[in-house]
Amino acid sequence: MKIAVIGATGTIGTEVANKLQSMGHDVVRVGSKSGDYQLDITSLEQIKRFYEDNPALDAVVSAAGGASFKKLENLEPEDNQIAINSKLLGQINLVLIGQHYLNENGSFTLTSGVMMDDPIEFGSSAAMANGGIASFVKSASIELKNNLRINNVSPNVITESMDKYGDFFKGFTSVSLSKVANAYIKSVEGKQTGETYKVYD
Repeated sequence: MKIAVIGATGTIGTEVANKLQSMGHDVVRVGSKSGDYQLDITSLEQIKRFYEDNPALDAVVSAAGGASFKKLENLEPEDNQIAINSKLLGQINLVLIGQHYLNENGSFTLTSGVMMDDPIEFGSSAAMANGGIASFVKSASIELKNNLRINNVSPNVITESMDKYGDFFKGFTSVSLSKVANAYIKSVEGKQTGETYKVYD
């Protein structure tokens, strides 16, 4: 399959892209500033151009999207808008536009996160986007045409990233990067749709 991994220069995206490539897939590594192709997922024009420049895709995996991490009392509307424009609408627009470009029987895999189910301090904005992605995936799955599938991976904090994010996730039991990546493989290679794969333990 020809598969675009968006966010392929990040921790999760790199692992997913490597696994898919090792399985014999043709992987297009997409990053915001590096990779085979550069894309700003907050730009509708760039998303459309991405699909036009990369025709005949069988699957799109999104491990991209930013959010502000601030205490709720300090969270301003413009801070919250980052998660809305990037992690929420950015990923949703990959589907809304991409549904008209993907090959029949293709698939989308989006990314949310554990905070939608297990909140942390400073995480309200990211949790909002995560919950929106999960709801969108479930609803969109019953309307996509051409036998397109859509799923969502919701990872816990990753063991390999605990040195960077551990202070935000005190008491959480981290999960391995390899285990998280397997959920994306399941979404791409499997037949399920409308699912959120929660990799929490």
